[in-house]
Amino acid sequence: MAFDFDTIIPRRGTGNIKYDRKPELDPFWVADMDFASAPCILEALHMRVDHGIFGYAMAHEGLNQAVLSYLSARFGYEASMEEIVHLGGLVPALSLAGRAFCKPGEALMTCTPVYPPFIGVHNDSKAELITVDHIKKDEEWSFDWDGMEKAVTTETKVFLLCNPQNPTGRVFPRQDVIKVAEFCERHDLILVSDEIHCDLILRPEAQHFSALNLPKQFAKRTITLLSPSKTWNIAGLGYAYAVIVDDSLRRRFGSARGHMLAEISTLSYYAAEAAYKDGEPWRLELIDYLRGNRDILVEFINNECPGLKTYASDATYLQWIDASESHIEKPSGHFEQHAKLFLSDGAFFGWPDHFRFNFACPRNRMIEGLEKIRAAL
Repeated sequence: MAFDFDTIIPRRGTGNIKYDRKPELDPFWVADMDFASAPCILEALHMRVDHGIFGYAMAHEGLNQAVLSYLSARFGYEASMEEIVHLGGLVPALSLAGRAFCKPGEALMTCTPVYPPFIGVHNDSKAELITVDHIKKDEEWSFDWDGMEKAVTTETKVFLLCNPQNPTGRVFPRQDVIKVAEFCERHDLILVSDEIHCDLILRPEAQHFSALNLPKQFAKRTITLLSPSKTWNIAGLGYAYAVIVDDSLRRRFGSARGHMLAEISTLSYYAAEAAYKDGEPWRLELIDYLRGNRDILVEFINNECPGLKTYASDATYLQWIDASESHIEKPSGHFEQHAKLFLSDGAFFGWPDHFRFNFACPRNRMIEGLEKIRAAL
């Protein structure tokens, strides 16, 4: 392996929320990795720092071409620069979509369990929230189509899709994504597809189907959100983008920005450019390492931790663990108290009898965390 994913890099005391929010705990919660970013990104940042000036930034030609090339190579989608909306992160984009397309009293819809901002951004537009639980069949997560039809209302305006799904790790197949788009068309909803984890596919046979590849008829109501941040561990630099084909939809989305969003930094642009242009060798080795971590974790939880169960997820480095058979009322709180672990509380995802474990860390450190879970049971 050409790249090092085993060295433990001390992070405590460096002003990061993962380690410093609750410094007395061993953290396996928030979705950033304990690996140094790809060398090509570090080199690009050093070069930009050496320039010495950090004024207001705009997306430079190298970044723009890197984004277009990525979309072509990754999805076979030939975008124009007019379709790209640069953003300072995907959570602001979710909020922006709600404010652009939902008036106070109207509704935003999503399926749970899901990344917590999905079930919070409706508050920014004073909209209502409608949630429908995902269902699991034969270890694969899907949609409760009947439940969605019963829950949707005439006041519903936006559907938020998370694919690959966080926290379940599901990569929804082509037919499911098309069926979601058909649901949105039938009920005149704007489809916002968050695909931030699309380059972290761990199961080789799982094929990510992007909303960019939907039949053209759906383009007038579809916003696709992407970012290199999770894959190349540059989330703290704050760069993402929306691909919006329809001009009218793009104008409505942009008009909701107002003066609410911060400027994107020049370092963010250059890190994103380096990730897309030169980061693929690092990404491929990362995937192999994460797959190995996932397999060890799944076997350990299912064989060594009575009352807990999980499965080999399709994607992401975030493991969704079912603690319902343990009869522990609040699993994350239990492991915080008895194992000194900081885990993501399933309640924030809409499912309080589960918890999420971040396994994007050196393998020995992950195993130590798992052993603490076992001991606390």
